[in-house]
Amino acid sequence: MAESQSPRTLLLTGASRGIGHATVKRFSAEGWRVLTCSRQPFDARCPWPGGAGNHIQIDLADPKNTIEAIEVIREKLDGRLDALVNNAGISPKGENGARLNTIDTDLRTWGQVFHVNFFASVVLARGLKDELAAAKGSVVNVTSIAGSRVHPFAGAAYATSKAALAALTREMAHDFGPLGVRVNAIAPGEVETAILSPGTEKIVENLPLKRLGQPAEVADAIYFLCSSQSSYISGTEIEVNGAQHV
Repeated sequence: MAESQSPRTLLLTGASRGIGHATVKRFSAEGWRVLTCSRQPFDARCPWPGGAGNHIQIDLADPKNTIEAIEVIREKLDGRLDALVNNAGISPKGENGARLNTIDTDLRTWGQVFHVNFFASVVLARGLKDELAAAKGSVVNVTSIAGSRVHPFAGAAYATSKAALAALTREMAHDFGPLGVRVNAIAPGEVETAILSPGTEKIVENLPLKRLGQPAEVADAIYFLCSSQSSYISGTEIEVNGAQHV
């Protein structure tokens, strides 16, 4: 992917807060045009340029709505898409924030979680395949530390959807590679956002780095995977977790 192309275009899901918000700011600072997708209308308080005109309202939990949005997105592109970052994710909780396990999670919730966290990534990447190929672009799927082992707060549906997304990353890297499109994933650990679960501080005490990650640090990893600095990296999952797994 040539760094000299200007402006390059990013399509990002889940841009309204946390990692997504930091990612918009990181790419915007590098001169990228950023198209954002979320269930909510554009929030005028978001500080990036051209935000309202580059926002697409999509309910990723609704497969029909997600498929229909492909044409809306395509109309905003000039036949090219340099990067697709599948960041949107939901992690429902039980009463008083309780973790939803495999026994207690109803099937409707499983379906909603997988549509947002997993199937939307397939729909968007496949629907925009030609635009990604035209730009020799990059896809980054945002998985999670919870995708590889049981987490005290992330529920079973969330964890398994992220594990499936990691496997999908490998499959997509294989299938999109001949088109010149690279596909990778990042797996964040405990990152300081507005939706941290109570008790996270106990996890942080046992982290080798002894601190939470910052959204901007995750955004830096995403940007790296969408830049020419990672031009021969595909099919991998980068853990951004302060050595939490060691």
